Amino acid sequence: MAVFGVLAASLGVVGLVAPDALLTVMGFEPVPAGGRADGDHTLVFLTSSSMAALNMGVYYVLAALADWKAFFRWTVPFRLLTCAVFTLAVATGRAPAGFLGVGLWEGLGAVVTGFALRYDKRAAVRTEARA
Repeated sequence: MAVFGVLAASLGVVGLVAPDALLTVMGFEPVPAGGRADGDHTLVFLTSSSMAALNMGVYYVLAALADWKAFFRWTVPFRLLTCAVFTLAVATGRAPAGFLGVGLWEGLGAVVTGFALRYDKRAAVRTEARA
């Protein structure tokens, strides 16, 4: 959880400081300075999602430091939903193929988190059984 949090916060900072770099990482072609049409709000949405990623990253790090298992459990279904939505966005042509990595990262993170929670729960039961 802490690793995901640090990565999310870091990418949020990148999006706020160097939005074109973040667009490139996600598989989008940046528009040269002055090349955006009137009414193109790409940078507004990128700023909003980058700020959300920064905040979310901090939440994840704080939850990891507090070992807040309930928070970890809540993330699993929502990260799987995010995986599905982002993967469908690529499959339907709404997003470039490079964006698939974002969906897969979310899906993999959800699966790993789910297995880790299950492992911890079983380990706790074994420890209680020995006591």
